Amino acid sequence: MRLYFLRHAQAEERGRVEDFARELTARGKRRTQNAARVIHRLELDLAAIYSSPRIRARQTADIVAHQLGSSVKIDPAMGDFNWGLASLEGMLAGHEPRDSVMLVGHEPTFSETIEALTGGMVVMKKGGLARVDVYLREPTRGSLVWMIAPRVFDLLVEKVP
Repeated sequence: MRLYFLRHAQAEERGRVEDFARELTARGKRRTQNAARVIHRLELDLAAIYSSPRIRARQTADIVAHQLGSSVKIDPAMGDFNWGLASLEGMLAGHEPRDSVMLVGHEPTFSETIEALTGGMVVMKKGGLARVDVYLREPTRGSLVWMIAPRVFDLLVEKVP
């Protein structure tokens, strides 16, 4: 199974609105559109895209899903910053080992979950994407295959039509 962790892009500053309702900034939307174009070219063949219900994550997921001609499944548990490996294992129970699944959510949850899966420490940047290949399901374990920082998405879009 391939897991893609996409952290939401840049959002409104904390304190201006309730955290749950923070929206992507214009820059966050632009960078997510760049990421979506590259993700489309990667031909990930996603079985599902799951998103946190928080607005900034949903907007990020919707932009990517639109580019891929896909839809987004909202997972209420992903909006909780305590979401982690146990929740992930439950979510993946209905998927086949050959499936590719994208998760759109938050920090520090994603970095902590990737560390629990792989044993490696990572920091997910806003708008960054990580791929983890799962090689064991009970307990779920995997290998970090790659990470793409948002600036790399921007550069790739500038170079590729």
